[in-house]
Amino acid sequence: MMQLGNLVGSKLTQKKAEGTDGEWGWTAGKFYADPKNKGLQTTQDARFYTISAEFPKEFSNDEKTLVVQYTVKFEQNIDCGGGYVKIFPASLDQEKFNSESEYNIMFGPDVCGSSTKKVHVIFGRDGKNHLVKKNIPAETDEFTHIYRLVLNPDNTYKVYVDGNLKESGSLEEDWDILPPKQIKDPKASKPSDWVDEKEIPDPTDVKPDGWDDIPKEISDPDATKPSDWDDDLDGEWEAPVIPNPEYKGEWKAKTIPNPDYKGEWIHPLIDNPEYKPNPSLYSYPSFKYIGIDVWQVKSGTIFDNILITDNESDADKWVTEWQSIKDAEKKSYDEQKEQERKRLEEERKQAEANKQDEAEDEDDGKDEDDVKDEEDVKEDEEEKDEL
Repeated sequence: MMQLGNLVGSKLTQKKAEGTDGEWGWTAGKFYADPKNKGLQTTQDARFYTISAEFPKEFSNDEKTLVVQYTVKFEQNIDCGGGYVKIFPASLDQEKFNSESEYNIMFGPDVCGSSTKKVHVIFGRDGKNHLVKKNIPAETDEFTHIYRLVLNPDNTYKVYVDGNLKESGSLEEDWDILPPKQIKDPKASKPSDWVDEKEIPDPTDVKPDGWDDIPKEISDPDATKPSDWDDDLDGEWEAPVIPNPEYKGEWKAKTIPNPDYKGEWIHPLIDNPEYKPNPSLYSYPSFKYIGIDVWQVKSGTIFDNILITDNESDADKWVTEWQSIKDAEKKSYDEQKEQERKRLEEERKQAEANKQDEAEDEDDGKDEDDVKDEEDVKEDEEEKDEL
C-alpha cells in the first residue's frame, strides 16, 4: 500500500509559473471537520493548475488490484473546472509536467455548466487516451466527496463515489482500447435488387380532376382601390394577392406497404483478424508519480486524502472515517451559514435604524426651521404695528 494522505512527506513539484498558471493554497477551507486537516486548494480564478508528487518508490500493478482513492471538495460551488488526478509512469519529467504529458490513468470529476457533470476514467495506451464509454455522474455541491477507482487483474473495474458503487464492468467492453472483435465483411455489399423501401405510392390512387387548376394565391376579395388612387399617375390598380385557402399543394399519391419490402439490409460481420484479446489491459509496468492538471474558471477546489493501494479494505476504512468527517463538515457549514444569516439580518436592521435616525434628524431640522419662520413672521408683524 502507498498512502500519500495529504501529500505530506512527498516532494511537491510545480513547474515554473507562466501567465495563466494559478497558485496553490494549503488550507482546510471555509468550513471543515478539523482545521488541521488541510489540502491543496486552487486560489485564483480562470487559471491552469499543475502540480505533482513522486511515490516513495516505483511500482507496477501487474497481477494485483489497483485502488486509486482521494477526496475533492468544490467549495466554490464550481461552475466549470476539473477535479481529477493523473497517475504517471517513471518517464514523467516533473519540471515540464503539463496537459500534454502522457499518463497512465486520469480519474475524477469534471464539471462545466449543465452539460458536463461526469467522472472521467481515461486510460493512456501507446500515446492514445481512451475514454470510458459510459456516463458516470459526478457530485457538484460544495462538500467533500470521495472518489475511488478499482482495477482488477481479471480486466474488470469499479467506480465508487462516497462509498457507493456507481459503475462497473469490463475494460474491454467499456473502452475502445482493443480493436473490435468483429468487423463488417469487406467483401459483402447490399444486393442491387434489395428492396428497403417500406412504403410505396399507391398505384391505384388517382389525382382528382381540377387539382392543378387551383392557384396557390388569389386576389384579396376584400381589398378596394384607395380613394386617392390616380390611374394616370399610379397605373392600373391591382388588388394584392393572398394565400388561396382552397389550395392543397402538390398532389401526391397516398402510400401503401411495399409488398416487395425485404427489411433493412444488415451488413454481415466477420471476425476481425486484427483483434487479439489482452488479459493485461488493467496492468501498467510503471507507476511513479501522481499529479493534478486542471483548468478552473472559479477557483476554490480542495484536493486531499489521496490513497494508492492494492487492498480495497484499506480504502473502505477511510470511507468509514470520511462519513464522520462529512457530518462534522456539514455541521460547520450550517453554523457558518446561520452566522452569515444573522450578520446580514443585523446589518439590515442597522441600516433601517440609520435610515430612521436620518429621517428623524431631517424632521427635527424642519421643525426648527418652522419655528424660526414663525418667529420671523411675528417680528415682522410687530415692526408693522410700531410703524
